[in-house]
Amino acid sequence: MKLEITAGGFTFIAEYQEEEGPKTVKAFREKLMPLTSRMIHVRWSGQAGWIPFGDLDLELEHENGTCYPHPGEIVIYPGGKSETEILLAYGYTNFASKAGQLPGNPLARIVEGNEHLAELGEKLLWEGAQEITFREIDD
Repeated sequence: MKLEITAGGFTFIAEYQEEEGPKTVKAFREKLMPLTSRMIHVRWSGQAGWIPFGDLDLELEHENGTCYPHPGEIVIYPGGKSETEILLAYGYTNFASKAGQLPGNPLARIVEGNEHLAELGEKLLWEGAQEITFREIDD
């Protein structure tokens, strides 16, 4: 299975990072899919959009976390010193909150549509929150 992600008028195809984050992928698929939400530009993390979930408990621990996701990488912070959230990097990102750096669990990597990531980021920055949907599609 792959993910089709639509946001800000763009469509992206992503592959789950099951080897790097098997528990994260499982929790996402069981508890959040399909997902429709709003993504906003990050406050502290650089070039990324995020979906805040507040105190949502995904019953997930930290798993191979990174504070520096690359463009097109999607990570989940499972909560702890900050709220549960999904972060989608479109450029240089140093994942952080007012409480400091956050290690995001690997969830997925965009493999199609990367050429539109910067445009999505600019839209988030200058036009505000954008609807985002995640749905699974066959390979």
